[in-house]
Amino acid sequence: MPSRRSFLAGIAVSGLAPTLTWADAGDPRYLAAARMPDGLFRLFGLDKDVQPIFSLALPARGHAAASHPQRPEAVAFARRPGTFAVVLNCVTGRAVAELQAPEGRHFYGHGVFSADGAVLYTTENAYDQGEGRVGLWAANDGYRRMGEITSGGIGPHDIARLPGTETLVVANGGIDTHPYTGRQKLNIPTMQPNLCYLTGTGQINEIVQLAPEHRLNSIRHLAVRRDGLVAFGCQWQGDLAEVPPLLGLHKRGRPPRLLSGNPAEQAKTAGYVGSVAFSADQRSVGVTAPRGGRSQIFDVATGALSATILSGDICGIAKGADGFVFTTGEGLSGAPGQLVQSGAARVSWDNHLVDRQV
Repeated sequence: MPSRRSFLAGIAVSGLAPTLTWADAGDPRYLAAARMPDGLFRLFGLDKDVQPIFSLALPARGHAAASHPQRPEAVAFARRPGTFAVVLNCVTGRAVAELQAPEGRHFYGHGVFSADGAVLYTTENAYDQGEGRVGLWAANDGYRRMGEITSGGIGPHDIARLPGTETLVVANGGIDTHPYTGRQKLNIPTMQPNLCYLTGTGQINEIVQLAPEHRLNSIRHLAVRRDGLVAFGCQWQGDLAEVPPLLGLHKRGRPPRLLSGNPAEQAKTAGYVGSVAFSADQRSVGVTAPRGGRSQIFDVATGALSATILSGDICGIAKGADGFVFTTGEGLSGAPGQLVQSGAARVSWDNHLVDRQV
C-alpha cells in the first residue's frame, strides 16, 4: 500500500492536491544538507531524534536551509560563494523554483522568511562594491526577485528574524571577498564586523560593533531566543596564540556580552565557531568548533562554560528535548554525552542543523 506522503505527492503532481502543509511531509523537526557515500548531495528532513524522514537531491553542496512557515517548502542554499538556491517541495520532492543570484552578486548560504511567508530574505555579496546586501524574493509569486536592501556592513553571512516581529538581524562578518579570488580575504587590516538590525524595507534600526580589540572577530552565525536575545558565533582572523571569546549575546539597546572558556579551552577551538543554538529551556547556549572537535555549552545567566562535548568535525547544533542535538561531518548525531549513529550514519553532514521550530 502506498504511504500517505507518496499518495499526496502523486496527486500534487497531477494538480489535484489540496493545500499541502508540513504535516504532509512528515512534519520534520530539522533540515540538514549532506554529502552521500556516492559523492552526491541531498537535503534531509529529520525528526526530533535526528532520524531521516525524507531526503531530496541537490545540484551541488549545500550549506544551510530556510523553511517556509506554512507551506512544505525548503530553500537549500549553496555553500558560499554560491550563486544558486533551490526551493524544494518536501512532499513531491520537486523543485518549486531555482534562485540565481543577480549579476555581481553571490549568496552566503543563509536566508529567512518573513513571518507570513510572503518574502524570502537572502544574504548576498555585492562583490564589485565590496558591500553586503539582503536580497528580497516574492515567495508567493514564484520566488520572483523583488529587489535588495543594504545589509548594513560587509560580508553578511547569517540572517534571522526576531520572534513575533518583522525585524531582521544580520551577521555582517566584515570580510570582503570576490569570486575572482575565491575565498581569499581582501580587507583583514580594515575589517569591522557588526550585527545589524533592520526592517524588510531597509531601514537600519541598530548597528552593534565589538570592541576594537575584537575587530578581527568575524561575526558569522546567529541564534535567536524567544525573548529576542541574539546569540552570535565568531571566527577569529587574528593570531591563534590567544583566542578571544567566540560567542556573544546581544539584546536590542544594550552592549554585547561575550562568553568564553578558560584560555586553554579557547585555544582548542582553533578560533572557529561553526554554528550556534539555544537549548529548549532557553537557559543554555551552545556553539560548535569543528576544527577543534568540540562543542561548548554556556549558561546564559552567568556566562559560565558548563559543558564541553568532544566529537570529530562536530558542526550542526540545534535545541533538543534534553538540551541539544548535533550533526557532524563524520555522520553522527545525538545529545550531550550521548553522540550516536543516526539513521543516515554513512552520510557526511554539512555545517548546519536547521531547527524548524525556533
